[in-house]
Amino acid sequence: MHTHYRPTAAFVGASWGALIIGMAAYLIGLWNAQMQLNEKGYYLVLLLYGLFAAISLQKTVRDRAEGVPVTGLYSSLCWFSLMAAIGLLGIGLVNATLALSEKGFYAMSFALSLFAVVAVQKNVRDLQAAGPAPESRLSDS
Repeated sequence: MHTHYRPTAAFVGASWGALIIGMAAYLIGLWNAQMQLNEKGYYLVLLLYGLFAAISLQKTVRDRAEGVPVTGLYSSLCWFSLMAAIGLLGIGLVNATLALSEKGFYAMSFALSLFAVVAVQKNVRDLQAAGPAPESRLSDS
């Protein structure tokens, strides 16, 4: 029997805030970048692919920890997808004609987004497992 703890509102808010900040920074930087549209598309797809891969991997790891059956093939695909997204971003940035500070900006906002989406997925799952929020015990008396 598992005891499910409810994440605090502060942690849930911080996780969503980090995800929004990371994605917004990456997307605003991409919007303002002086690069061709196909390059912008490449970096956009990498962000979306990376976020999906990170969520899938987090769910797979959690399912296995909770005894939910997960095939080895799916687990391997999740790991491969996340590593591919990170690797392709790295290759793209190494070969990009961007200033070193811009490359670092994209790498850091990408990493923040991946970390935050894992935290958000964890919170969603924890909140679902914990059930409805308990009612406040404060009274008007």
